[in-house]
Amino acid sequence: MSSKKQPVGYLPDERPPIVELILFALQQIVVMFPATVLVAILTGFHVSTTIFASGLATLCFILITGRKIPLYYGSSFSYITAIVSIMSAEQFATYSHNDKIAIAQFGIVMSGFVSIAAGIIIQKSGRKLIDKVLPATVTGSIAIIIGLSLAANAMGNAASSGYIAGVLAAPADYSSTIVSAVESGQYANYSWIIAIVTLISTILYSVYLKGKLSQLPILFGLLTGYIVAVIIGIVTGIPFVSFNTIESDSIISLPIFTLPKPSLAAIGAIMPIAIATIPESTAHVYQLDIYVNDLAKKKKSGKVFNIADKLGLNLIGDGIGDIVSGMIGGPAGTNYGENISTMAISKVFSIPVLIAASIITMVISCFTPLINAVYSIPTAVIGGLSIYLFGVIAAQGITIMMDRKVDMFKAKNMAIIAIILIIGLGGSFGFSNGMIPLFGVEFPALATAAVVGILINLLLSIGDKEEETAE
Repeated sequence: MSSKKQPVGYLPDERPPIVELILFALQQIVVMFPATVLVAILTGFHVSTTIFASGLATLCFILITGRKIPLYYGSSFSYITAIVSIMSAEQFATYSHNDKIAIAQFGIVMSGFVSIAAGIIIQKSGRKLIDKVLPATVTGSIAIIIGLSLAANAMGNAASSGYIAGVLAAPADYSSTIVSAVESGQYANYSWIIAIVTLISTILYSVYLKGKLSQLPILFGLLTGYIVAVIIGIVTGIPFVSFNTIESDSIISLPIFTLPKPSLAAIGAIMPIAIATIPESTAHVYQLDIYVNDLAKKKKSGKVFNIADKLGLNLIGDGIGDIVSGMIGGPAGTNYGENISTMAISKVFSIPVLIAASIITMVISCFTPLINAVYSIPTAVIGGLSIYLFGVIAAQGITIMMDRKVDMFKAKNMAIIAIILIIGLGGSFGFSNGMIPLFGVEFPALATAAVVGILINLLLSIGDKEEETAE
């Protein structure tokens, strides 16, 4: 009887049976795929190369960190504007597309060295300095704005607004059935039905499924939404599911690999972004520490996973990931909050699962039918999943502050949290592309919120050394 009450889940050093392992790996790939592919599309990088780089960088990250930190590496939105500025720069106008990518790659590789340097400094300075510079008020607030800043993307996907815009912009490329459905509003209505079914089913699966099945709510939710999309497509004639996104005569199609080309412009535009992503990585590590150790306690394993103490190692691994990705033609990346949310919901933090996910991802990138199979997932299904996953990312920020017992009645803490939330969210939604125009220069909203929050925290911490230590 006691075994039935045993909490279901897998700690980082535990390996599920092979069938479960593959299913859990597919679940991790599903939540990573949309954002990673979107970064490739927005920056002009090759999609298959970006997917391959994501898997390879994750594998390298896990090996470099000694299989101690269960995180998945995907393309980062923080670098999009910087990379695009290089890809569209007038000085490179005469260059071929691959040469432009090669120049941007150099900045990405150099940004990896920034993360490595930061990781080495943090490793040598110890936990005290980290807690002083990046307390829970900062990391928790950053986690909240990361999740909430993606709210518009989730809702847009749920309505399939991006796809609708594409259809209206180029109706000749689509059947009259699709164009008619879009113009009459039927497409959006059906998209909402698919998204809502996906969202509600995923929530119900995560709350009510028991035993082993409780660890696959994301995958089950996706399959439910997918089936609904197929049924609606059959009834209405609107092809929500399509397997012809990438047309190719060959089943096997290797990614296009390019080597970086040295460029001072790329260094200046891309390299500094790495500094601003450090608080995001810190928030991810703290989130993992809380959830993994909570599962360890519930399983009565007697194990303690000091993941929060491995922030320096995480940054070194993150930097290695950027270097690996940049060397073969992939964009800069980060450890994905979506994957952490999936782990938190499913209680599967197994390192072998992430290794399997990275290998499967690389295989997918080389097989056109597999890429098309993933692409066939309707945008509305992704939207339904995203509403839940992005919300969980934000909720994890609250969890960080609760776990660290942040005093919400203290004026200093309220000031730090308030400033980060408003700059981060206001900048994300108030300006185009989430860039804040300031003194003739544009700054990424999330990075700006993080830097301002850190500076205000350090400023307000002057003179209260004893109080901070007591906390």
